[in-house]
Parts: sequence; C-alpha cells; structure tokens
Amino acid sequence: MSSNLREQRARANESRLIALRENNQAAYEKANADVDRLTEEIRKSEGSSAVEIRGVDGNQKRAFNFAKYLRGKELSSVEMRDVAEGAPMLSHVGSYTGLGFLVPTGFKNAIEEATKYFAPLMDGTVFTLLETASGNPLPFPVSNDTINSAVIVGEAGTINEQDITASHVIFAAYKLSAGVVKSSVELLQDSAFDLEAWLAERFGIRYGRGLENYLTNGLGSGSSQPTGLLTAIAASGATPIVASGSSANDGSAATGANSIGYGDLVNLEHSVDPTYRRGAKYMFHDQTLAALKRLVDKYGRPLWAPGITAGDPDRLNGYEYVINQAMPQIGASNVTVAFGDFKKFVVRKVSGISVQRLNEVYATTGQVGFLSNMRVDSNLLDAGTHPINVLQQHS
Repeated sequence: MSSNLREQRARANESRLIALRENNQAAYEKANADVDRLTEEIRKSEGSSAVEIRGVDGNQKRAFNFAKYLRGKELSSVEMRDVAEGAPMLSHVGSYTGLGFLVPTGFKNAIEEATKYFAPLMDGTVFTLLETASGNPLPFPVSNDTINSAVIVGEAGTINEQDITASHVIFAAYKLSAGVVKSSVELLQDSAFDLEAWLAERFGIRYGRGLENYLTNGLGSGSSQPTGLLTAIAASGATPIVASGSSANDGSAATGANSIGYGDLVNLEHSVDPTYRRGAKYMFHDQTLAALKRLVDKYGRPLWAPGITAGDPDRLNGYEYVINQAMPQIGASNVTVAFGDFKKFVVRKVSGISVQRLNEVYATTGQVGFLSNMRVDSNLLDAGTHPINVLQQHS
C-alpha cells in the first residue's frame, strides 16, 4: 500500500515540475495538492511523518512564483505584487530587479532540515535558538543572585535590602554565506529535476558544516564571527577539569594527555552546580565517544549505555550526549569534553535567508549561480555561576 502511494506521489511530483517548466500555474497547483494529499495518506499509512518532496509549501501561488524566479522566468508586476503582499507568510531574500524578493517558508524550512545532518545545534534541542526579525544589536540580560536567600525576620524586625545586580550579553548578527551553487542551464530546464529541493539540500549542508564549527570554536566579536561554545566557556572564568587519564580504570599506562578516566568525568560533572546538572548533557567528538565506550567504572561496569526503549537516547554515566565533530579529539592539552546545561548557550538567528540568482557571472560557461546568506551570532549566558564546564587533556 505504502509503496503504491509513494509511486503515485512521485508521478504527481513529476507533473508538478512539468507544469512549472510550462508555466502552467493551474496544473502546478493541482499537482501540489495531489502531492499534499498523497503525503498525508503516506503518513497515516506508515504511522510516521513522511518527508515532503515538493520543497515548498504554504500558499501555492507564491510558491509557484518563487520557483519561476529560481528558474529565471520573468515575473510580471502583478505576480511580484502578489508575492510582496504575502510578506508576513514568507521570508525576505535577495534582490530582484531592484526590489526585495521573498522565499516561501517551506524552502527555508528545507534548508534548516538539511542542517540537521550535523550536530543538532540549530534545532532547539541542544542550544537555545533565538530568532529575530531584524539584525539590530540585541542585549540579553544576565543576573547572579546566588548570594541572596530568604531569611527569618522577627516580629516588627527590620527587613534588609537585598539588591539584584544585572548585566547583559549583546548579540550581533554576522553574515554566514553558503557560497555559490552553480547549475547548468540544461539542468534548470529539466522538467524532472526538483530544483528547490536540490538547492535547499546543498545550502543546508553547507550551513550545517559551517555552523557546527563557528558555534563551537568561533572567536567572537573581535574577529567578526560568533562566539563559539568553547571560546565562551574559556572567557567565563570557569576552571577546566584537567584529565588524569584511564589508568585507574584499565590498569594501562595511559595518561591524562591521551585518555579519559571515569574519575575525570565525575570531576567534570561535579564542577557544575547541581542546578545546571538537572538537564545537563555531554558534548564531544565521535572519536572521543569511541574511547569512552571502552571505559568502565571501578566495578567494571561500562559507562556507556544504549537506549532500551523507542525514543530513549543513549547515555554516558547516566547523561545524554551530543556528537559534535567540531570538538577537538583526545590529544595533549586539547579541550575534549563539555558538560552542563547547553540551553544557557544562545544562538541568535535573523529569520530571513537570502537567495540570489546570478545570471551573467557564469553565462560564458552556460551556467547559473545561486548565492545564499544568513545572519547569526551566539554566546553563553553566564552571570558567574558557570552552567557549562569542560575537560582538558593534560599537557
């Protein structure tokens, strides 16, 4: 049943692309409706969320006009005005004959979906994602009131002042470019080719790879780039835990420069206040995980435990973990493991993703370029209580 529905949806998608090539809006909208209907039937049949293949959703007419723009078809003033009137539903991008152009939300969502092939730093499950409509400097308040607590006051006693002090972290909006994706004119004219999905996947993967690096190792405002997690932790004044190594666990001659021991993880966990350990996670490189999977506690029990039931995550020493390939691997003096409440690390993203079609630049080679940009910044909200700390290998 499911395979038959998927075949029907594939044929509907092919009809959609043919209608787009032929500039037949009525046929395009009908095919889109068929894709929607079949996608929902597949979802119900398979009992899970089926992946949409059409690349754009929402208002069909605006999606159709945007797809025409990608393929270089000229839009009339009426079509451009129709798209502009839908601005609240769409994301602003690029420039088109001197005017702002708009990307259907589904195209933006497809780009964001592709970034999830990497560390899930932009999906809201690890870091806090803050989306803003504009890129103006954004102050975010932080306050440390840990020295104050409620006290008993006698009858008619004097209540002392306990002022709250606060400061702020300012988030900028640095432009991140996915570069230029080139396509041959023949490929753009191919009616069986889903251009929107193709572009979204390539832009998304490039953004995912770049964001993974900058959100982990970015040097901050002085270098005109986001403040990465490791950079922010170092600047917070948190004292890193220096690894002693696994020799106490495995009886080997391993040192803190080339291994991690059970005691190192326990020390790292307890360097973070219990308040932040409630929702804490580990973060490390996949090769670090490979080493930790071989680690046992002093009773010979593995520290790594696979999730047993559906949806239950794998855990290390009882905590969930995030694989981040931008984290340094085990080596002398490297910071290899981060632990704490990663929700205190905020990524600010300006909601619009820009896309521009470059016609003339590659005309001599029979190609068209597509350029995409987005704006982001990031930093740690630490008022002095250090919600995240790191493990550093011995020198």
